[in-house]
Amino acid sequence: MGVEAMSEITRMKATTKQNSRSLRREMTDAEKLFWRHLRLKQFAGYKFRRQHPLGNYIVDFVCLEAALVLEVDGGQHAESANNDAIRTQWLQEKGFHVMRFWNNEVLNNIEGVKLAIWNCLLGVQPPSQLPPRFALPLAWGKERNNGVRMRK
Repeated sequence: MGVEAMSEITRMKATTKQNSRSLRREMTDAEKLFWRHLRLKQFAGYKFRRQHPLGNYIVDFVCLEAALVLEVDGGQHAESANNDAIRTQWLQEKGFHVMRFWNNEVLNNIEGVKLAIWNCLLGVQPPSQLPPRFALPLAWGKERNNGVRMRK
């Protein structure tokens, strides 16, 4: 994604900036937990931003370098699935890959969520799509990088 295209979709109105700041202050428990695992370049040096404006939307988390948007959805998103689909389509048209997780997934299986993100960043197929002998372990940790060279 070129610099011109990125600046076009990251430009924001003053009200959008205020809304973004407000959302950062009022994060859900799932978003707070997720942020603790995303911040400070913990994913091999990839930088994530939280409650970040993209176009007319404010996404929960984004890594601009990898063009990856992460959304943490609560129960209200079940009722607004159509709006989420429109938003996802717009983000995809702008070159972003969108991953959505339910609050309970983040709260009850943060290691599995992190593994899914890690695999996406590496361009690896999800374990369910790999033959059994290639399935990745569900454990996560610095000491277990599955032979993957970490970015500096």
